[in-house]
Amino acid sequence: MFDIGFSELLLVGLVALLVLGPERLPIAARNAGLWLGRAKRAMNMLKAQVTQELDTEYLSKGLEHPPLRQLEQQLRDGIRLDTPVSQPENSAPSGHPTP
Repeated sequence: MFDIGFSELLLVGLVALLVLGPERLPIAARNAGLWLGRAKRAMNMLKAQVTQELDTEYLSKGLEHPPLRQLEQQLRDGIRLDTPVSQPENSAPSGHPTP
C-alpha cells in the first residue's frame, strides 16, 4: 500500500527523536501504537459488519427465487396440521370394535 522502506522509517524515527527528545519519544510511540491499534480494530469491526450485511442481503435475495418459493409452498401444503388424516377403508373407526 505505502511504499516506505527501512531508510524512510529510520529518517522519520531520527526526526522524531530530535523533535520530541529521548524522554517523550517512548510515550509518543506508545500512544501512536494505541491509536493505530484502535483504528485497526475499528476498521476490522466495520469490515465484518459490512460483510455480514452483504451476506444477509445475498441470502435474502437468494430466498426470493420463484422455484424456492414454490418448493416452500409445496412443503407447507404437505405439512398441514389442521387437515384430518384419512383412515384406510377396511379399518374400523376408533372406539368401535370390528365384528
